Amino acid sequence: MTEPNPYQGGAGEWGPGKPPAQPPTTPPPGYGYPNSAPGYGYPQQPATPAYGYPAQPPTPPYGHPQQPGAPAPAGGAPLVAIGDITVMGDQIITPAGTMPLRGAVWNATDMSHTEEKIPTVAIVLAIIFFIFCLLGLFFLLMKEKRTTGFIQVTVTSGGRHHSTMIPAQGPHTFPAVMGQINYARSLSSM
Repeated sequence: MTEPNPYQGGAGEWGPGKPPAQPPTTPPPGYGYPNSAPGYGYPQQPATPAYGYPAQPPTPPYGHPQQPGAPAPAGGAPLVAIGDITVMGDQIITPAGTMPLRGAVWNATDMSHTEEKIPTVAIVLAIIFFIFCLLGLFFLLMKEKRTTGFIQVTVTSGGRHHSTMIPAQGPHTFPAVMGQINYARSLSSM
């Protein structure tokens, strides 16, 4: 065990009886707050446009006229949203693209149904209380309503067509959707 460590940089740099080494007074470049060069942990700005970073359009030289850009989209809040169809300003926005609002044809089809049945709890209570008294038969008057299905809304405008399905939450869903469609129809006729 008297062999020197081959991985030790210099003999006698540290150990008992030696003072600890002082940290350097100047941090290495690229690390720390005061340095102007960003280092580890700081966001880097790409030198060239890469995926996810849009390229900056070149500025036209002096004396050349500016080309008109694309029209700005109509801003503001949506006037009405029916499923994935949104009416904003003078256009209808769908996942398939935009359509003009003027002259749009709106349709709705109720493909939901409501079924009424006697719940299992009522049948069990009717059997139990029938044994004790004949009043248990009144439990069979309990009814449970369940609405299932969808309401299909279609819009056609400018040679394009889009359809969406809205789940029916209850018997009140179709009249609520029809109220929205009637509002959209009134906007389309203006």
